[in-house]
Amino acid sequence: MNGIRFGSLLGLGGFGLLLLLILGANPARALPGQTTKEVAAWMQANSTLRPSRGEKFLVTKSNTAAQRFTFEASLLSPSRIKQSPNAGIIRSERLTLFDMRNGVTQERLKESLRAIYGLEVAQDFDRAQIIYTYPSQVTIQQAIAQNNPLLASLQGELRRGSRYAYWLEIAQTPEGLAYAGRLTLLLRDDVDPLEAEIRNR
Repeated sequence: MNGIRFGSLLGLGGFGLLLLLILGANPARALPGQTTKEVAAWMQANSTLRPSRGEKFLVTKSNTAAQRFTFEASLLSPSRIKQSPNAGIIRSERLTLFDMRNGVTQERLKESLRAIYGLEVAQDFDRAQIIYTYPSQVTIQQAIAQNNPLLASLQGELRRGSRYAYWLEIAQTPEGLAYAGRLTLLLRDDVDPLEAEIRNR
């Protein structure tokens, strides 16, 4: 979108970030709550997402085997609670970064959000209320006591903005390095069941 391409998502910083600040001010045109037709047209016109032949709502791009970006628009909420799709309305959109060279941070996911959706959505994310973060201190203590670093390997948060809800999650290796992360936009109505599911998993 707005001339920002996939390479920028994997190497943001310096010039890439400046480019985002200059070109990322236009609002997004496709978001959860819109029809599959609207979202498909927006993805095709978005220079960062533009699906290849055979792709539609799931786009995968990679520079090397060590760097990969995926974007998926879905009729379903990210919660596992069974819900009936609503007449072709997209309920969630998820971007995922995998980068063995540079690692993945919360800031990189936020920059990717802005690159794809523009300033308006990025500001909604920044101003959104954080309603849950994990792992909890109890989970971390259990991981230490059980010598089980995987127990606390997922770091995440749920936010409720004025327009959308956001679920950010980063997976760490046992050594504390993060090579994979994802950021999901979802309808505000879907965040409560997702929070309950995450708390109980």
